[in-house]
Amino acid sequence: MELTRRDVLKLAGGAIVASYVPAVAIERSPVGYLSYLPIRRLQPGRAEAELIAMPALASVAGTTANLWTYNGTFPGPVLVVREGERVRVRFRNRLSEPTNVHWHGLHIPPSVDDPFLMVAPGETVDYEFVIPNGSAGTYWYHPHVHGRVAQQLFAGLAGAVVVKGPMDYSRELRRAEEYTLVFKDITLAAGGVAAHTPFDWMNGKEGELLLVNGALQPTLSPRRSLLRLRLLNASNARYYRLSLEGHDLHLIATDGGLLAAPVAVPELLLAPGERSEVLVQLQGVGEFRLLNLPYDRGTAMMGGMHRNAGRGTLATTQTLLTISSSGVARPTLPRRLCVVEALAPGAASVRRRLVLSEGMMMGTGFFINGKTFDPSRTDIAGRLGDVELWEIENRGRMDHPFHLHTYPFQVLSRNGVPEPFVAWKDVVNVRAGEIVRLAVALRDFVGRTVFHCHIVEHEDRGMMGVLAV
Repeated sequence: MELTRRDVLKLAGGAIVASYVPAVAIERSPVGYLSYLPIRRLQPGRAEAELIAMPALASVAGTTANLWTYNGTFPGPVLVVREGERVRVRFRNRLSEPTNVHWHGLHIPPSVDDPFLMVAPGETVDYEFVIPNGSAGTYWYHPHVHGRVAQQLFAGLAGAVVVKGPMDYSRELRRAEEYTLVFKDITLAAGGVAAHTPFDWMNGKEGELLLVNGALQPTLSPRRSLLRLRLLNASNARYYRLSLEGHDLHLIATDGGLLAAPVAVPELLLAPGERSEVLVQLQGVGEFRLLNLPYDRGTAMMGGMHRNAGRGTLATTQTLLTISSSGVARPTLPRRLCVVEALAPGAASVRRRLVLSEGMMMGTGFFINGKTFDPSRTDIAGRLGDVELWEIENRGRMDHPFHLHTYPFQVLSRNGVPEPFVAWKDVVNVRAGEIVRLAVALRDFVGRTVFHCHIVEHEDRGMMGVLAV
């Protein structure tokens, strides 16, 4: 009999409680400086940490720059927590303007993951929530103050969240050497980050430097030949079309956790905000580059003219990092991972259609159903417990990655073509002219939250709506 993630949790008993979670402040990593958020566990099942938004000097590509950081590190420290834990993060704002924290992808109450909250300079708030059982996966945190998300994110405010569950300690996955890779681009200017231009507000700001864990083209030298890579696109607008020389990527997890079984793919597209986890079987001795291949997401010029291959699209292949393999023996890949509940389309009690569009004059107009964001308006009123069918239609001239807070969804089809596997998601890329059908599960929590384009400049300029459950 195949076990669900919840079944595995019951059988594992106290195994998770005894697991090790890093608690060091700074750790030297083969892919730059990787930091972990110190965790206090004074009681079983409770985890406490402190997160500080603050200006700091950081070393970026051989130069020193003034960035906005969490706890003085770039990118922010990785928060490692466990399924079932009650987590309290004390957040302090030491910036010169209001900010907040969005716990991107976590299935927690809107009253906690509150996009409408503003934490003033000098203020402190506590974020307290329970990590749901069955939610092991890769998530992240970043600011979500409307109108300032793009600048704050580009200035450096982002960090990964890793939720550990019983399956992370299975024999098949423990054989893999694990790395969290945060992809984030940046442009430096005058000792800090470059300011937004009108072109950036139209297309989304892309940086000149493509960094992995804050490092430029680092080298990874694993001891094992089976790698587990947790991949996070923490960039404002850049897409990453990933390919590893001489290797397939074996996809094992998407935004919301593990798949039923590994899926071999020659390349993987990560839209802004998306996460994936892959296994890699290294093939012999050698150096293999993780590449960012060209991808046309569509861009626009001033006055609304469209161009297919412009600044917002890579015209050449770029190296993100190099993996140096020692050629040790290759362990086999797991055949099965877990049971993933499939949301049947027939279970949808409500059908909705959301149309994404652009009014490109000076980049000021980005719309959902012809409207720009109004925090006082409720765009969708849902009922707790319902499974809804959402059709996302992109009538714009560029891709828009669609993100829904709090409530995970499953992609059913793209332009009528069924999705090849079942997966929990919170970001889905919607290409220009495409219609994507989603099954959305409005479970567990009531409250007001948002959905939006995760090219955060488009979000700041109005491509966002309010969901009330």
